[in-house]
Amino acid sequence: MTFTTLDWGIILASIAISFLPAIFFWRRAGSSTAEFFTSGRAAPWWLIGISMVATTFSTDTPNLVTNIVREQGVAGNWVWWAFLLTGMMTVFFYARLWRRSRVLTDLEFYEIRYSGKAATFLRGFRAVYLGLFFNCVIMATVNLAAAKIGNIVLGWPMERTLVVCAVMTIFFASVSGLWGVLVTDSLQFVITMSGTFFVAYYAVRQPEVGGLAGLFAKVDPKSLNLLPDFGNWSTAAAAFVIPITVQWWSVWYPGAEPGGGSYIAQRMLASRSERDAVTGTLLFNVMHYALRPWPWIIVALASTIIYPQLSDIGAAFPYVDRSLIGHDMAYPAMMKFLPAGALGFVVAGVLAAYRSTIETHLNWGTSYLVHDLYRRFLRPGRAEEHYVLAGRLTTAGLMVVAALMTYALGTAKEAFDLILSIGAGTGLLYLLRWFWWRVSAWSEIAAMTASFVVALAFFIARKNGTHVPEDVSLLVNVATTTVVWVGVTMFGPRNDRDTLVKFYSLVKPAGPGWAPIRAAAGAPGSPDSPAQALMGWVLGCLFVYSALFGAGSLLYERMAQFYAWAVVFVVSGVGMWRVLRGYWTGAASD
Repeated sequence: MTFTTLDWGIILASIAISFLPAIFFWRRAGSSTAEFFTSGRAAPWWLIGISMVATTFSTDTPNLVTNIVREQGVAGNWVWWAFLLTGMMTVFFYARLWRRSRVLTDLEFYEIRYSGKAATFLRGFRAVYLGLFFNCVIMATVNLAAAKIGNIVLGWPMERTLVVCAVMTIFFASVSGLWGVLVTDSLQFVITMSGTFFVAYYAVRQPEVGGLAGLFAKVDPKSLNLLPDFGNWSTAAAAFVIPITVQWWSVWYPGAEPGGGSYIAQRMLASRSERDAVTGTLLFNVMHYALRPWPWIIVALASTIIYPQLSDIGAAFPYVDRSLIGHDMAYPAMMKFLPAGALGFVVAGVLAAYRSTIETHLNWGTSYLVHDLYRRFLRPGRAEEHYVLAGRLTTAGLMVVAALMTYALGTAKEAFDLILSIGAGTGLLYLLRWFWWRVSAWSEIAAMTASFVVALAFFIARKNGTHVPEDVSLLVNVATTTVVWVGVTMFGPRNDRDTLVKFYSLVKPAGPGWAPIRAAAGAPGSPDSPAQALMGWVLGCLFVYSALFGAGSLLYERMAQFYAWAVVFVVSGVGMWRVLRGYWTGAASD
């Protein structure tokens, strides 16, 4: 693609602007690990909400959606749309609990919730497992998407793209701390989201597409459906039934963890109050599921007309590395039609999306490795400046490992499936550990072990030529893992009673699952109302889904459906607002 001076000027200006927060917050971030990893617990709701959605909007996200739509149609997006159910559960059931815990990282939670050497081991193990291995796999998927975009847009080989991106992100993430990441995320999200609308606008303007009307007339009508074809049960089960009934509560996936976790928990812990934690997480879910998807879907559908076969992408871009070509590459291929200025703006947006995600993952992973491993087990009792320096050096090391892992991945969908399979079956435990005193560190160890062993067995089977559908392997993993960890919970070692009493006194979870501990603590009941939270969860899901599908109905010009969704949107929105008012009244303002 041809870049003009205007394009390069826009790209360089966006980079320069995004580095200002790093310079501004450099001294503040270096003052303590609390500032470096949780922004001093002073972030407002709108900043943490925008930061969450900016982090989950990366270079691989539109590529993944394009991959799904080209292979499975619009309905294939239920594989991630279903995660709204757990996202809204985090808003109304868990955000306030996380904020009350006052831990620095979500792994520190283990040693206030569980007791004994098992809790200590779990914290250290997951610091390495999530902070290093799992985190670097996720960053590698983002790097892969950036490499594909760099190859098709700039003609750069993967090595050059990785080196340039690594230098920028290492410098920023190691200098700015979480405050700089949060503020930069808000700037980058505006650029990134605007760029997606540019791509969609010019995609439908192509003569082969013929506008929205031409697009919807030319693509396969089945690919436009919001629900899969239930006449083909195997496809419908994999695309919709399992995600909406099992996957959302059973699978641990970064950004959509049952009960909250990883960088979502980090943002809630960084919020200045319980009210900010609840409202910021709600804002994230609304923007993540209702605002972002349709521009990507429009581009993906248009790409099926412009590049119906993968060979068409290769023919249009003969200089592209053939090993990188997949359905996910169709999204950057559609940038070919952007005029001067718009191309620079979109590339600046892609770069912003990349950096917002990588910088968050670097800060989050570093918080685990420094606070939960290095500080806890290897070098306790050092000065704060020592741990901040260790964090900055660890940040650089994580980026190098993630860059090397990039070479092991193929497509965005392949990486997405890998992450889902590793975390399958553990989600229910993460939901119940807040509300059932019996759950122990041994429960989590058993769940992690069972899930990994089953996922590894299916991986080996597939490598040896045995065809196992993804939905079947997911169900087997969930069932096996659940039986294992529930059995360990019921018959294995239990937590120390004093630890449970202290945890309840600090977090005050609601429900009957803590009745014996509540009585032992002599504490009053929880300030939370499970019935109110359940109502908020249902109304919140209806609110976001009605916005998502109402927008789709309007684009499809299915006006009867649009008006029906509009009614649901208004009614659920009013109801959710009333629930939130009760939450805000009861939320602490510390």
